[in-house]
Amino acid sequence: MESPADRPVSPRDRGAADSYYRRPPKPHKWMDGLGRFRVDDLSPDEIKEYNEGYDQNERDGAHKEW
Repeated sequence: MESPADRPVSPRDRGAADSYYRRPPKPHKWMDGLGRFRVDDLSPDEIKEYNEGYDQNERDGAHKEW
């Protein structure tokens, strides 16, 4: 059985997380659930997916309160 730490994290999830933590957009994905293997070389579809996640979270206004 695959561990959650071994599953890839989608570009959409990463875009939403970057927006949540108020980081500037920088399309990427993780190849594991722990963020050990970051991939910045994305396909055009993956970049679109990242931006959709980022933009949706910006519209929702869901940001970390520090």
